[in-house]
Amino acid sequence: MISARLVLDAEGRPCSFEAEGHAEDGPLGHDIVCAAFSVLARSAYEALAGLPDAEVVGTAPARGSLRFVVKRLSPEMGERAAGIADFLLAGISGLEREYPGEVGLTIERHWRK
Repeated sequence: MISARLVLDAEGRPCSFEAEGHAEDGPLGHDIVCAAFSVLARSAYEALAGLPDAEVVGTAPARGSLRFVVKRLSPEMGERAAGIADFLLAGISGLEREYPGEVGLTIERHWRK
């Protein structure tokens, strides 16, 4: 199972993301669920890291593992970052619905600034 955790701030902007595991829907390297999840997570990371004046630190220490932290985000990019988080949530939530038991997502919200 792929277990993911997304932490959002009060405005819905991503603070951090971590994912670990494999969906086990197919052979290693040929699993459609893992591939879809990887595309979503890596695209979100790349989109956030590409925002002007953003500092996003990520690591993929092993196959089936990805973590990133948004260390700095300019106020002007807050809405775009929240949109990227919405995209990631919609995609992973869709996988969770279509492949129950293979993807799990936990969302945390930090309501204080």
